[in-house]
Amino acid sequence: MRKTFFWILGIVLILAIGWITFLYYGTYSEGVRAGTVIKLSRKGVIFKTWEGQLNIRSFGAVNSNNNLSEVFEFSIESDQEQIIQTLQEVSLSGERVNLHYIERYRTLPWRGSTKYFITQVERTPQKKPVEEDLERELFN
Repeated sequence: MRKTFFWILGIVLILAIGWITFLYYGTYSEGVRAGTVIKLSRKGVIFKTWEGQLNIRSFGAVNSNNNLSEVFEFSIESDQEQIIQTLQEVSLSGERVNLHYIERYRTLPWRGSTKYFITQVERTPQKKPVEEDLERELFN
């Protein structure tokens, strides 16, 4: 009886470790989102994590004058210092960026508040406003 109990306890412990490992390293999806970073902060009571928000401007399908704003919330792992520094720079400058991310299955408190983790930041080249292009065409 005692030997059976330890076998069952060992199997449950191995399954629990396997499940936590899967949640920690497993990736559900990967993707890219484009927009401007509107918030970047380090927050938490016990576990301090980096969290941010990306403003994704999309256009309405029916009316082209209908600008919709969607906010994409993301986390950054603490060891990604270069990504954190780049995101701080672009959040202050208002640059448009492409954020490459992976989506995890679950959130873990010591990792971040969201399931989306940034893996790469691409700065997009700044396009000139339409007025400057029209002015150049008129005077050249």
